[in-house]
Amino acid sequence: MFGFMQAVLIGIVTVTYIWGVWQFWRGYGRTNFQPSLSQKVTLALLWPALLVINKSYRKNFQKALRG
Repeated sequence: MFGFMQAVLIGIVTVTYIWGVWQFWRGYGRTNFQPSLSQKVTLALLWPALLVINKSYRKNFQKALRG
């Protein structure tokens, strides 16, 4: 039983992470960040950590989600 619940939790976390990457990627043009592909990839992949620790990123993440 524990294995099933663990798999469900991992699935939810994975789907949430991918959703965040996708939403930020699609809305990147609405942010104040430079239009660099390497920066776009880095900021999209690190969104959970940056969302927690960086106020400026949080504001830009919200801009990216509006659309």
